[in-house]
Amino acid sequence: MNRKLYDLMDFPEIEAVVYSEEDHPREILGPRKTPHGILIQAFVPGEEKLCVRTEEDRKLHEMELIDEAGYFAVLLRGKEIPAYEYVLQKGDREVVWQDPYRFGPLLTEKDEKRIQAGNLPRAWEKLGAHAELQDGIAGVSFAVWAPNALRVSVVGPFNEWDGRAAQMNRLDCGVVELFLPHLVPGTEYQYELKLKTGLTYLKSDPYAGAFSLKGDPVSVIPEEPRYKWTDREWIKKRQEQPAQAEPLLICQLDFRGWCREHGCAENYRAAAERLADWLAADGWSHVEFSPLMEYPDDISEGYETCGYFAPTARFGTADDFCELIDVLHSRGVGVLMDFVASYFAGGNSLLAAFDGTYLYEHMDPRRGVHPAFGTHLFNYGRPEVSNFLISAAVFWAEKYHLDGFRFTDVATMLYQDYGRNEGEWVANLYGGNENLEAVAFLKKLNTVLHEQVPGVLTIAEEMAGWNGITAPVSRDGIGFDYKWNHCWAEDFLSYMHLDPLFRGAHQDDLTFGTVYAYSEQFLIGFGKDETARGKQGFASYLSGNEESVRAANLRLAMAYIFVHPGKKLLHADTVRELPAGYLAALDALYRERPALHRVDHSAEGFEWISNLDWEHSILVFLRKTENKEETLLAVCNFSNVPYEEFRVGVPYPGKYKEVFNSDAEQFGGSGVVNPRVKISRPVEHDERKDSIKVKVPPLGISVYQFSESVEKRLDNQSARSKKGLKSGGKQRRTGK
Repeated sequence: MNRKLYDLMDFPEIEAVVYSEEDHPREILGPRKTPHGILIQAFVPGEEKLCVRTEEDRKLHEMELIDEAGYFAVLLRGKEIPAYEYVLQKGDREVVWQDPYRFGPLLTEKDEKRIQAGNLPRAWEKLGAHAELQDGIAGVSFAVWAPNALRVSVVGPFNEWDGRAAQMNRLDCGVVELFLPHLVPGTEYQYELKLKTGLTYLKSDPYAGAFSLKGDPVSVIPEEPRYKWTDREWIKKRQEQPAQAEPLLICQLDFRGWCREHGCAENYRAAAERLADWLAADGWSHVEFSPLMEYPDDISEGYETCGYFAPTARFGTADDFCELIDVLHSRGVGVLMDFVASYFAGGNSLLAAFDGTYLYEHMDPRRGVHPAFGTHLFNYGRPEVSNFLISAAVFWAEKYHLDGFRFTDVATMLYQDYGRNEGEWVANLYGGNENLEAVAFLKKLNTVLHEQVPGVLTIAEEMAGWNGITAPVSRDGIGFDYKWNHCWAEDFLSYMHLDPLFRGAHQDDLTFGTVYAYSEQFLIGFGKDETARGKQGFASYLSGNEESVRAANLRLAMAYIFVHPGKKLLHADTVRELPAGYLAALDALYRERPALHRVDHSAEGFEWISNLDWEHSILVFLRKTENKEETLLAVCNFSNVPYEEFRVGVPYPGKYKEVFNSDAEQFGGSGVVNPRVKISRPVEHDERKDSIKVKVPPLGISVYQFSESVEKRLDNQSARSKKGLKSGGKQRRTGK
């Protein structure tokens, strides 16, 4: 060996590389200036001969074999590092590649500080695998957070899954990174991690943009979506138009289940047009998909996530997914997705014990594992973990144009004892059961997401009654836009399951929801959990042995949701048994009558006329706006007895026209409707000075639109009469 070259060798470091225990390989491998020339070192496991070819002279410079394991070095003349490549003779052909260790760090010092502080909302741009150019050379950059591993390598078919070949360089923030020239999108890869104990294992990339599902999920270098979006106007409208004053009717569905039910190919692109037509026909404002982030198996239906930055490959490519969203937007349908930020999937190759320690989860099993499900719970106290989840939400809203998320199992995040027995949970530092780290995380999540993507909606599925879920963060709230009102659904379904003969004694179950209706910004309706009855169908929740009674109860239940305060969410299965055109009619009522949606968030939009008539099981109330002429009167009969001359108090003297009746014959009802306009009379009833008499359908709801007042009509007629007298005309008689 050349003496000068020998003196430059750091044999302990060489040994660390050879035994794959080096976490700063860039400090020894690659090029380096020395007083004697340019030193280049390489480790190519198992090879006996390696050459360097410089761009300047195009000559092959044979490297000396320093270690039989495949460690090479050469000392070139010159003062500046030349452009060069490695050349390996394989029989009659040359294998040529660029040295990955001649490229500098991928993250800046500012990036590192922001990662450590949990203040990098677009972390996916820095972490994960990205096809890019470095110094004019095409390749893929890799970066992953693994602060406690002894060594991390990128492995794949490109290096025969050998963890010695591409050892990554550690940064002060705990991220390891490396740029590998010549790799292309579509290539499988994983990270091989080595612990101080010598244990070596493989993990998928937490920030992977794509996965292969041939067996266990394996990361894939993602193709950058080439899809050309056409929804600019939709995005602009979403940013400028507050959702609180608009109709919100969300259809919750499982993509695969919908495709199978409707005979569609299980592909994002193939199903896009048909799904959009189906949703638009019934007037849904939004669709909420079960999680379409990558997941390891079908049993969890997507609720145990492994790829927080990757659409599941089960249903097509990233471009296919983009087209699904774009087509739905073109039909006026917003897109929401369930997001599981409370727990993550197990599995040896996934997030659990990622770097040999409890990195993403808590070390204490009383905080890191949920006893009821065996799933791993996130450690929100680590800035890198909270930033991971926040970044994922921003990613889907920005890159795939999602309009919002429903965050599931929020109660398991907020309460450390939720679903646990005594001894299975740990109190916080104040001795309470609140998860203070999760509270801080959720506040930051909502703040950052709304700042980064204006107009995006966040919905909380929280069943434990935490106060202030939808209150602004500035007022010490959690900051969600809406909360799913699971309690309302439970109370209402319990009531509807009763035989109409016994409902009167349970009237409070029906009216209690209005007591707290404005304590949060609520979504009401029937979601996945309320409709999980398999082949029995949603109607099996409702009373009635006869088909006609069950059908009437179903129409009644659906109509009540639409006239009740709160934005609406329904699982697709709940509308399967509705008569043709019924949902579209309800949606038209909801959209076209501002009183049913404009003031949902305030008690000013609702007023009882009668809520104590338990003997008849009848409720009467108003839905209102600031405009008196938009007032609606809803008469809801939960008994199976019709009433021909039922007197109802009204807020203003004037006309009341029936604009919807769930018992109409066109919907399969008995036809107890009110075709003629009702004019109020000055007969006191329900503590109102004026009233009307109406037909009340059995197990039905009728809705009346108030129009002009009687006084105004008479005044106009009087004015016309006076004008007629002055011009010599005849005075028209008015009836009473």
